[in-house]
Amino acid sequence: MEAFELALRLGATGLESDVWMTSDGVAVLDHDGVVGRRPLRRPISEVASGDLPQHIPTLREFYELVGSSVDFSLDIKDPNAAAEVVACARDVGAEDRLWLCHPDRQLVCSWRELSPSVRLIESTRAAKFEGSPELHIARSAEIGIEVVNLHHSDWSGGTIAMVHRFGLLAFGWDAQFDRTLDGLLESGIDGVYSDHVDTMMTAIARAAGTGSIDV
Repeated sequence: MEAFELALRLGATGLESDVWMTSDGVAVLDHDGVVGRRPLRRPISEVASGDLPQHIPTLREFYELVGSSVDFSLDIKDPNAAAEVVACARDVGAEDRLWLCHPDRQLVCSWRELSPSVRLIESTRAAKFEGSPELHIARSAEIGIEVVNLHHSDWSGGTIAMVHRFGLLAFGWDAQFDRTLDGLLESGIDGVYSDHVDTMMTAIARAAGTGSIDV
């Protein structure tokens, strides 16, 4: 939770995490999805929420900390968590600031039934596109995907322009270094995921100063 607070203090306009479901149906935020020490490590899905380590927060605890005014992107590691994730966001009036990510675009689009307001993100790699990039993006737009999220190395100015042509947003992940961030911002990316918020905010300010982006 301290990392979320620090990111906001540094100027991040959105936060990101991975979400899992416990054995008693609680959505929790964690990167690895396993707890305990080897050889006794267990997946979170087999552990009750009350038995989790203290450093693993529930999604409801997250919303108690940050409220409903921050965009929150969640990589849905356990598809069974999707309904609870949306319910948590709805309870605090944050559905329209919730971005749901998964590599299976059909699964992502099925979550539209849970909410008319959440944003649907296909988070994948260009190498996994079905057919040509243009055909893949066209199909994603057709079925209801709103954002294509690729590794930064998969993006080019032309690919970003193509995604925009189909009315979708382009996000880039693993954007950790100045040169990576500068290239994405100059190419017209709509959002970036970075572990280094200070570096990211400096790059955004630099791009705004050169007129590459509007902030």
